[in-house]
Amino acid sequence: MQKVKFLIIRFSSIGDIVLTTPVIRGIKQQVENAEVHFLTKTSYSSVLQANPYIDKIHLFDNNFDELVETLKNEYFDYIIDLHHNLRSYRIKKSLGILAISFDKLNFKKWLYVNFKINKLPNQHIVDRYLQTVKLFDVVNDNLGLDYFIPTEDEVNIKDFYPEIENDFVVLVVGAKHFTKQIPINIAAEICKKLNTKIVILGGKEDSEKAEKIIQLSEKNVFNLCGKLNINQSASIIKQSKLIITSDTGLMHIAAAFKKYIISVWGNTVPEFGMYPYLAKELYEIIEVKNLKCRPCSKIGFSQCPKKHFKCMNNIDVDRIVLLSDKIKV
Repeated sequence: MQKVKFLIIRFSSIGDIVLTTPVIRGIKQQVENAEVHFLTKTSYSSVLQANPYIDKIHLFDNNFDELVETLKNEYFDYIIDLHHNLRSYRIKKSLGILAISFDKLNFKKWLYVNFKINKLPNQHIVDRYLQTVKLFDVVNDNLGLDYFIPTEDEVNIKDFYPEIENDFVVLVVGAKHFTKQIPINIAAEICKKLNTKIVILGGKEDSEKAEKIIQLSEKNVFNLCGKLNINQSASIIKQSKLIITSDTGLMHIAAAFKKYIISVWGNTVPEFGMYPYLAKELYEIIEVKNLKCRPCSKIGFSQCPKKHFKCMNNIDVDRIVLLSDKIKV
């Protein structure tokens, strides 16, 4: 029987790509003879590298004409556009085949950000992603998110810190935008009050921040910021008991591993539909409610527009500690 070829498009970023994995798996497992291709940016290819439900990954590296020519030669039957921006529109137009596009609900998000009028559906973005493939009788298998770590990127926490057992906590201090990041003083207070070993994850740009947190907390806190690639960071998360994180890609990776998550929200809100895709007993949302300025963006800023950053500075640290103790870490 002839293959049915799908091209899924999601260019970025880490968390958004992880959130597409139920669609990838659903097509591959539920559509007879499906061949699944995925188009993303080169910098995010490692997130999908080991996914067994993807037959081929196509990479965008700014050479649009060459990319389109490559995609035309694949003779796809369908495009599932989960990014839905100008670039994906150009690809759909160039290929000229049936495309189903994800509705980002940008106007409703704009209403919420600018006028605090919430008309967004009470629905996770994963379930909205899955609506794009209902035409093919793909249904939610309720298996959650996927994250597959290449064998060469599997690491052992004891190779870095022999004294750490597998009941450690991961604290994520990085995020693409400052207004999503847990502030240094808040992170240090969390570390100081938690009676367990804590491993800090983030990029190279977060290493200095992590060192300041360690100095302020005066506890057994360990800094792996900038020392691991994304798959190796995922491997550390897989070994942990609990992850404390803001709205980040690592939060969604933790959800893929069914980890306990304490999810700390700054300028963005869970109502955007990107809270942990897990059973409710596996995660807790920490946020400062009833701030007139929140949400101030659907993505984030390099600094608080109001200068006070109350959405993060007023976070209830004691509640985070209480929830951590409840999980018996």
